[in-house]
Amino acid sequence: MKDLNLNQLRQGYDSGDISYSDLLELLKTDSRRGLIQLIDSIRRQRQRERDMIDRHNRMMEYEKELHRQGRSFVAGLDEVGRGPLAGPVVTAAVILDPDKPIYGLRDSKKLSHKQRVILADEIYHKAICISIDEQPAEMIDRINILQATKTSMLMAIKGLSQVPDHLLIDALTLDCPIPQTAIIKGDDQSCCISAASIVAKVYRDQRMYEYHQKYPEYGFDHHVGYGTAEHIAAIRRHGPSPIHRRSFLTNFL
Repeated sequence: MKDLNLNQLRQGYDSGDISYSDLLELLKTDSRRGLIQLIDSIRRQRQRERDMIDRHNRMMEYEKELHRQGRSFVAGLDEVGRGPLAGPVVTAAVILDPDKPIYGLRDSKKLSHKQRVILADEIYHKAICISIDEQPAEMIDRINILQATKTSMLMAIKGLSQVPDHLLIDALTLDCPIPQTAIIKGDDQSCCISAASIVAKVYRDQRMYEYHQKYPEYGFDHHVGYGTAEHIAAIRRHGPSPIHRRSFLTNFL
């Protein structure tokens, strides 16, 4: 391996032809500074991968315990959009396949847009089933945001192609005959809740981008309906749009 340059060593490691142990052994007789940097980079990469696997295993503890109890189809539920001044509240229900792990799941708010999109694509490919529901601003104004969120979750459950035998829900309880567990900060504690959070977030962001095409004066593509200074100024300038939650605007109009 001494005859290989650093790029070739990296490619060999990435392809699996050269192991991390091989590189450490090479370091005993090869003092190239670049080799030391390469090994350090790979060491950090390996640590990140171990941390990701450890996080995944911790976040699967609720699901694994339910599987041990014979509950094969555990659905995670989460919502996105309870706080914005405009747009729908969106909920997702996701049943993951325990034989198809998805690494990198966590609270969608802690992920970049790009990370969410990549993970959402993997969730769609690997999950047993997914269902999404949205409740519009009119419904939120009519029955309040909490009840609209619960209604949306119940609709998402009904939309699943596989009836779940247990629900893991982020911090809410539902009037539903299916056994359920409410988990505080569930999108950072349970893989299936995290998956639901990510799917709902990507879906809602896309919906708000579509609304931006219809109502560009509000800047929905930037703030996705949240109460930023830019958004509040636009509401005062143009008045509320059809997708604004009138019950949320009493302090601004």
